[in-house]
Order: sequence, then structure tokens, then C-alpha cells
Amino acid sequence: MALAAAALVLAACGSGDSGTQALRLGYFPNVTHAPAIVADSRGFFAAALGGDTDLRVQYFNAGPEVIQTLFAEGLDLSFIGPNPAINGYAQSDGEAIRIIAGCTSGGAFLVVRPGITSPQDLVGATIATPQLGNTQDVALRAWLIDQGLSADTAGGGDVSIRPQSNADTLNAFRSGDIDGAWVPEPWATRLLLEGGGVVLVDERDLWPDGRYVTTHLIVRTEYLEEHPDIVARFLEGYLQALRFVEENPEQSQIITNDGIEAITGARLADETIVGAWQNLTFTWDPIASSLRKSADDAAAVGLLEPVDLSGIYALDILNSLLAAAGEAPVEGW
Repeated sequence: MALAAAALVLAACGSGDSGTQALRLGYFPNVTHAPAIVADSRGFFAAALGGDTDLRVQYFNAGPEVIQTLFAEGLDLSFIGPNPAINGYAQSDGEAIRIIAGCTSGGAFLVVRPGITSPQDLVGATIATPQLGNTQDVALRAWLIDQGLSADTAGGGDVSIRPQSNADTLNAFRSGDIDGAWVPEPWATRLLLEGGGVVLVDERDLWPDGRYVTTHLIVRTEYLEEHPDIVARFLEGYLQALRFVEENPEQSQIITNDGIEAITGARLADETIVGAWQNLTFTWDPIASSLRKSADDAAAVGLLEPVDLSGIYALDILNSLLAAAGEAPVEGW
């Protein structure tokens, strides 16, 4: 992206504070956060921010922890899933956060044991999700309702839903303790390769054009208002990283796996990250239409009070950078 074009955006946003300003960034050591891992590992963020901004990276495993850290003003920007962002916006009466870019679409599946071939085969089954009220948990509950099946938050109903960690889910699936799971990548691929599972639902099939938000980028509203210039520089580096990921998929897989190993001490098998990568689309588009349905689904299954999400998107800086690069703008609402 042309530096001159970026400079026009920065000028429009205003100048930063004198001296060094901190930017505290959060992301997950997960393949669905690959653009963040690549941008951090390859120095795209640091280069775009320059020497007057101190980038401080924090790693998270769950969206609610991100939101609580952000509420406590211990975090400025973070990559996160859609439902935690919705919850954070609702809990703060629309004040605390804004979505400023997309990141990842796709990569969530209902994987089941062989022999389950239809929704009705799930009656009496136990299906795991990563966390009560998380993005995949809501998706499973909404899908079950569409199939005429019941499930409650206590594990009862036609289908028993068991929220638990993804690592526990893999072990439970292998041992036969659960019948399947609605999980994001790379866990879906691991259930297939290591657990012998089969795909019953590819969530892409439930969305128009197969596009729905899996990960997007949020910012603390106060930070955005106080430091739009820093946010613009950060987004410039982020767009460069997304282009790198698109143009260098094999190298990006290695960088992502290296990053995951550096953070967690564990490396994904090569066949796992290759398989998972094929199910993901990395994009700066936040796919706003899918966020509204996620909120409606969470309310329909009783995990969220109806919420007005008007104002949750702040895409002006992103769209200015896209326009400068000759790209089409993205839409919020």
C-alpha cells in the first residue's frame, strides 16, 4: 500500500501524542487468528506503527477474558470472535468497543462419529462446544432449533450440549465419551484426522455465499477516539499482512505454526494446519450481515437479551485505507 496514500489518511485522523504511546494488542494462538500471528511475527505491525508507538502483545484463550481486560482498560485492540464482541457491546450499553476490521471467515464444523448421518440421529447424543454462549455454541443451538430439536443450558433436551475446552473435546471424542462437537479450526480438522470423525455440518453451507465472521478486530472506543492516527497505522500494517497471507499461503502456514508453538509450546501437525487452512478465508471485510444474525440467534436460544448493535462498527479508517489502495469499501450498519 502506498505510503503517500496512508499519510493522507493519517493526516485526516490527526497527529499522535508527543513521546512514546503504548498500543496493547491481544490475539489468540490459533489458526483462525493467523493474520495477526503473521503480522506480529513478520513485523508488519511494528514497522507500520513506527518507533513512537510501543506495541505490547498479550495472548488470550477465550473471548470473555479479552472483554474483561478491555473493560479494565488493560487492552486497546484485539482479534476476537463475534459473540464475545456482541456481549461486550451489550454489557457496556454500546460504549466500550468498536469493530474496525474483519479477519477470518469460515472454519467451523459439526464433526460427529461415523454412523450419524442426519440431524435426527443426534437425538440422545452428547455434542460438545468450546464454551457456553461462545460463537460455536450459539451456532449449534440455533441449528438444532431449525432442525426441530431441543437443547437447554443444563445439558438436557433432545441433544445434550457439553461446553468444554477444545483439548478436552478431542480427548472425549477419541474415548467415545461424546458423539461430536461444533468447533472451529484447527480442532475440526483434528477431530477428523485424529478422532476419525466425519463432517455433518459445514457452517459455510448455512450462510449466503458461505461467508460469515469467525474472527474480527475490535478496539476500545476511548482509545480509538484518542489515538485514531495510531489505529490507522496499525490497520495499514494489518492490510499489508493480509496481502502477504493471501500471496504466500504456504509460508504463512509455517509462520503461523511457528507462532503458535512459540506461544503455547505445542506445534500443530503439518497435515492439520494444511487441512484447517483450506477451510478458512482471511479478509479485512467484517461481514457485518452475519454479526446481526449471530446476535439474533443468541437471543433466540436465550443466551443474550435482544440488543441494538447500531454503532458497533467504526470502519471509516479502514475504508479510507482501502480507497487509497483502489479497493472497494466494506459495509457495516
